[in-house]
Amino acid sequence: MKDKIFHSIEGHTCGNPVRMIIKGAPKLKGNSMSDYRNYFIKNFDWIRTSLMFEPRGHDMMSGSILYPALNKKCDVGILFIETTGCLPMCGHGFIGTITFALEKKIIKPKRIGIVVAETPAGIVTAEYKKVGNKIKSVKFKNIESWLEIKNFQANLPEIGKVKFDVAYGGNFYAIFDPQEGFGSLNKMTAADVLRISPKVRDEINKLIKPIHPFNKNIKGVTHIMWTGKAKLKNSSSRNAVFYGKNAIDRSPCGTGTSARLAQLHAKGKLKIKEKFVHESILGTQFVGRVESEIIFNNKKAIIPSVEGWSVITGESKFIISKSDPFYKGFSII
Repeated sequence: MKDKIFHSIEGHTCGNPVRMIIKGAPKLKGNSMSDYRNYFIKNFDWIRTSLMFEPRGHDMMSGSILYPALNKKCDVGILFIETTGCLPMCGHGFIGTITFALEKKIIKPKRIGIVVAETPAGIVTAEYKKVGNKIKSVKFKNIESWLEIKNFQANLPEIGKVKFDVAYGGNFYAIFDPQEGFGSLNKMTAADVLRISPKVRDEINKLIKPIHPFNKNIKGVTHIMWTGKAKLKNSSSRNAVFYGKNAIDRSPCGTGTSARLAQLHAKGKLKIKEKFVHESILGTQFVGRVESEIIFNNKKAIIPSVEGWSVITGESKFIISKSDPFYKGFSII
């Protein structure tokens, strides 16, 4: 293999890293970004692991790769890459990608103020606010989100007999509201989240098998959301999302916020258009809303919106050589 060179824009969304690859992307086959995702996973996953894990990345790294949109209605195609895999959709990654691409003039939207992006999970529309040369915020309407399983009861490692909900917002989330057993996020440390979450997720996936009705490649609970009382006066709720092998989302989590909105609305705790300010473990915030109710696969669902901000921190050039014993990356955790 000849040396492969990748160029990226580096930054973060509300504290969670985003590495957007702008040069070096492999040619993919298919008729949609979902096809592209499947082809990438089968043939180029080493690119993801190389750019996300050490020594070029770290266990919390996430990013995206830009492609020309396959759908003519869209301005850009986005493939999401993380330590956890090649996700169908990533909310914080989406906000960061749109911000970086606009500020660097990599994409030119068909309509000022709006970007229509094709993702493996479907078409996602974003509205952005620009002040001078900077993107102040990005608000996106996410794909169909819904409450998949309500009040599932199980005896789980370290926390005992508890109830949780499973909701979809681009990925399947097990959502734990405050209760006896684990108490709430406010009684947990980051170390607790990292220790307990993988055990809980493994057990949950033995008990239930959620699967997307129209995309069989999206299946299983991949993310765990712990919730608690907000610390900031203008926040509605606090959360910590565990994903991958050893990662806690530093942002409030975009697809997680979408899943949370779907859960709360289905339980009658959040009205249409009602403002929901989601607080991260860092204290950063996303603003979420239930934009509308829909029927999806014969069940009630919502179209959620999520708004947040991102910052560019630098640019990078990576050289990947097969002579490097760690060209595929590594993790010691």
